[in-house]
Amino acid sequence: MNPQPDSISRQHSASEAPAADSARPAVSAGLVIAICLVAANLRTTLTGVGTLLPDIEHGSGLTSSWGGLLSTLPLLTFAATSPLVARASHRFGSARLLVAALGVLAVGTVVRSLPSVACLFAGTVILSAAIAFGNVLLPALIRRSVPAHRIQGVSALYVTVMGLMAAVSSGVSAPLAHTVPGSWRTALAWGVAFTVAALLAWLPRMRGDKPQASTGGTHSPVPWRSRLAWQVTLFMGLQSLAFYTAVAWLPSILIDRGTSSTTAGWMLFYYQVVSLAASSLLPLLTRGRHDQRWMAAGASGLLAGGFTVLIAAPALSVLACTLLGLGGGACLVLALTFQSQRAGSSGEAAALAGMAQSIGYLVAAAGPLLLGILHDTTHSWTLPLTVLAVLGIATAVTGHGAGQDRRIRQPSR
Repeated sequence: MNPQPDSISRQHSASEAPAADSARPAVSAGLVIAICLVAANLRTTLTGVGTLLPDIEHGSGLTSSWGGLLSTLPLLTFAATSPLVARASHRFGSARLLVAALGVLAVGTVVRSLPSVACLFAGTVILSAAIAFGNVLLPALIRRSVPAHRIQGVSALYVTVMGLMAAVSSGVSAPLAHTVPGSWRTALAWGVAFTVAALLAWLPRMRGDKPQASTGGTHSPVPWRSRLAWQVTLFMGLQSLAFYTAVAWLPSILIDRGTSSTTAGWMLFYYQVVSLAASSLLPLLTRGRHDQRWMAAGASGLLAGGFTVLIAAPALSVLACTLLGLGGGACLVLALTFQSQRAGSSGEAAALAGMAQSIGYLVAAAGPLLLGILHDTTHSWTLPLTVLAVLGIATAVTGHGAGQDRRIRQPSR
């Protein structure tokens, strides 16, 4: 692994930024709304599945193992699909590809709700692949369309919208399943309304979107040899692992420590609310700061601290969830921001985002499974939580590297 391609002086970065900013138009309200509408679709169709899973298993005859696969399938699809996005974006154009992805997402959402187990799984794969394209394209579009000093603010806004809609989906899916015709199948499809809205918002933006291939632009290769790219990737993966593991197992951990199931559910809700608050407030704390090493390390340290409190003082579950929410919300914004900030162009941002999210979601998919295996083996949550606390420290190390004020440079050929 050769660190030389990443070497770039801070003076060089500072001199490039004004020129890059002057080439981009000011951020319009329409663009921000369009970005937020895409963000509203990146988790809505996924987070409602957890609350509907008992109904899905009962109504379709799935076993718990197949239900677990249904929950893990989106992360595996993200990992498999994300590396394809950068090349496709170079060939077809980012905005055009995003519109196509939104169309596929609408189709996949409808297919998943059809009365067939095969459609349930096929639709999940289809919509997850479309979301993977949105996950990768959005940082690239922000890198291309937003001035450098506004990237983190816009990233924080779309992360907040993404998290808010995820929480809303978790809350309304079960009540919808008991009130609308079609039960849980209809509840699985309610988010398609936001997909259609995002599609309509991005259709006019296709006009000026020319594929780089047709204009002589070069395709940005995936920066596998870049040390900085690997730090961004591992930071993305480890913070995702903490989030998806907490969402999957936090209620079970609290119930095992003596909390009622109702209280455990509200604690999970509280964790997500704190995470939303952290993602919203982060830009205020980092305004004007280009070097974000200690911010990333500190947020990761909060994650490690939250898991440690669950081990040492399980009665302080509110404190633990507060630390986990603050650290997790900040880490998610930083992880997505780095995929735009550490790239020198929108093409490089798409390549970096594809690398970070393909490997990152593969790491995240292993988290809930690993924790379940450790708990089944030890019949205790102490070792699994200890592993998560140690991984929190590893997240701090990778975040410290990913937060340095540099941009990825590919080695010359």
